[in-house]
Parts: sequence; C-alpha cells; structure tokens
Amino acid sequence: MQVHLIPMCLDFGIPEMQAAGLLAAMGVFDFVGTIASGWLSDRYDNRYLLFWYYGLRGLSLLALPYTDFTFYGLSLFAMFYGLDWIATVPPTVRLTAATFGAERAGLVFGWIFAGHQLGAAAAAFGAGLSRTVLLSYLPAFFAAGALCIVAAVIVLAITTDKKPATA
Repeated sequence: MQVHLIPMCLDFGIPEMQAAGLLAAMGVFDFVGTIASGWLSDRYDNRYLLFWYYGLRGLSLLALPYTDFTFYGLSLFAMFYGLDWIATVPPTVRLTAATFGAERAGLVFGWIFAGHQLGAAAAAFGAGLSRTVLLSYLPAFFAAGALCIVAAVIVLAITTDKKPATA
C-alpha cells in the first residue's frame, strides 16, 4: 500500500499532495489502531483479533475500487485501512509467545517478520507488474484483499499449546 498508493491515485487524477495526505492519514490511524490492538490483545483471544484484522483489511482492499476515488471514499478507506495497518503485530507477538514459549518468542517472531518482509516485497513487485502489464493496480489490490481473507480463515487454526523443548 505504502509503495503504490500515491502512483495509483495519480492514475485516477488525484494530485500527489492529496494522495500523500491520504498516506499520512493512514499513518495517524495506524498509530491509534496499533495502540488499541495492544490493549485488545491483552484482553481477548488473539486468534480472533487476527481473524478480524486480516478479514477487515481484505474487505477494505476489495472495497477500494468502489470508493470511486473520491475524497470522501478514499478518506474512509485511509481511516479504515490505517486502523488495521500494523494492528496485527501485538496479537502476533502474543500468539508467538503462547505457541512457542517466551524463551523462543523473539527468534520465532524474527522469522515471522522476515517472512512478512519477503511477502511485502513480492506484493510490491506484483502490484508494479500489474500496473505495467495490465495498466492497473486494481488486480493486485483485489488479489491482496483475497489473500487477506484466506489468512483470516487460516489464523483460526493456530493452536497455543506450548511445544515441549527438544534438545
């Protein structure tokens, strides 16, 4: 999103400064959403939080083309997507610790983060490829939205039984 939002907005006739303002608004709402997510992660089942976060993120990406790229439509998207942007981190860290134990949580989360970065790089490349070959970012955003819905369902299969330590 952060790589291709501004160029996508330019494709729809939205000036750079307005598009950058949308990205900044996402960042502000991200701050609020991540703090709220930390609070929620201490109180609720983290699998269900991730289910909702990934599901709502997917729905927001699938709804993006239907905003008609108006100021109000994109502002609502920026708010909704921003609240969810990094909100997945607190429940992911808690699930990692609950599943692999506190002593391994840092290492395992490091691998989760590395995998996330590889996925983010592939998604950014795919969106650029979509724009180059298909002359539109929208197929990439539809694909990302669909993958978020799949992730929402898969996350419910996570079990939090600590694995016994093996030598």
